[in-house]
Amino acid sequence: MPTLVLLRHGRSTANTSGVLAGWTPGVNLDDHGRKQADAVAERLRPLPLAAIVSSPLDRCQQTLAPVWADRNVAPVIDDRFGECRYGDWTGRKLTELVKEPLWKVVQQHPSAAVFPGPEGEGLATTQSRAVAAVRDWNARVEASHGPDAIWLACSHGDVIKAVLADAYGMHLDLFQRIVVDPCSVSVIRYAETRPFVVRVNDVGGDLTGLLPPPKSAGNEGDVDASDAVVGGGTGAV
Repeated sequence: MPTLVLLRHGRSTANTSGVLAGWTPGVNLDDHGRKQADAVAERLRPLPLAAIVSSPLDRCQQTLAPVWADRNVAPVIDDRFGECRYGDWTGRKLTELVKEPLWKVVQQHPSAAVFPGPEGEGLATTQSRAVAAVRDWNARVEASHGPDAIWLACSHGDVIKAVLADAYGMHLDLFQRIVVDPCSVSVIRYAETRPFVVRVNDVGGDLTGLLPPPKSAGNEGDVDASDAVVGGGTGAV
């Protein structure tokens, strides 16, 4: 199965003002976030991205603008990669929300957390739709470009953490242990019987190690793609 690069959007004006943006329209990258987007585009340049998928929210699309500017692959919008729907919490200050009884549930028992209001969503629902989107796009990309293809999805912190928790085989109640910073890269390689978490919260450095190695490189070519290499393998060349 293909390799998925999960990219969190760059720093936004909501991040710096301490507001839970959710699906609020018009939340843009700040100056630092735009610099982050330019930098991550350079890091991603060596990777032949078979598909680029984006949350519909402005901050994700702005992050992707320099990524696809010189490619023939334009981003496809998929609402399933959109931010968790925080309902009545949307647009409120985090300093206010920390006083809400639900805050402790979100921190300690997130699988039971459902955000208030008619548009509120449970974090378990967020994870379910995001993981379903990943599996759907993995199948599409493999069918069109083969099992060694690399594709990218630009999304949000809680969404990416939920996908990583699923890949780790980790209960959602533990997903707050994962850190996903603005414009960080996390990478999951999906094989037939298990995913391999390759990188988490990577904010700098060379990404060419994600390119598939030549089939004849070393003895690892004889190992089934779904098997972990005993002893840890040789790593990226």
